[in-house]
Amino acid sequence: MSLHEDAVLVLKTYEDQPDLRDLYLEHLAAHPDGVYKPCQAGHVTGSALVIDPARGRVLLTLHKKLGMWLQMGGHCETGDATLAGVALREAVEESGIAHGLTLLAGGPVRLDRHPIPAPCNWHLDVQYAALAPAEAVEAISDESLDLRWFPYAEVAAVADTSVVRLLEATLARLSG
Repeated sequence: MSLHEDAVLVLKTYEDQPDLRDLYLEHLAAHPDGVYKPCQAGHVTGSALVIDPARGRVLLTLHKKLGMWLQMGGHCETGDATLAGVALREAVEESGIAHGLTLLAGGPVRLDRHPIPAPCNWHLDVQYAALAPAEAVEAISDESLDLRWFPYAEVAAVADTSVVRLLEATLARLSG
């Protein structure tokens, strides 16, 4: 199965945000290359909110280009087989947590479509949550200006609405 086929399957089984999910599916139907960065009409990305439920905190990265506190995430690469794999790879690369991150069961937690500078127009982000092990040790990557754990209650003060919604959806899934 190709990454494109996996993305379609993942999105078809994702039950929340039906209007946005359908927009992603329409994009993929129209663009066989829609999971990769060169697709100028927009492309699918994968991200993961690294969360430590035992300590009530999340790990955010201060994005080097955007100067914003965000979850870990980025572009699909030719060697990626699944969207879940993209999200987990990005979480490991950007958090520096080399061992023990696991994706929260149940597939994507949210979708977030946001504009990006030309030549491309949109990121169609498929957002997961990654559970950090108790012994997790983070390390700043080349893509970050900073990396920091934030208590749940502080996220809204430092991050944008998309990160806050991702945290809320992750906590709802954890408690459900």
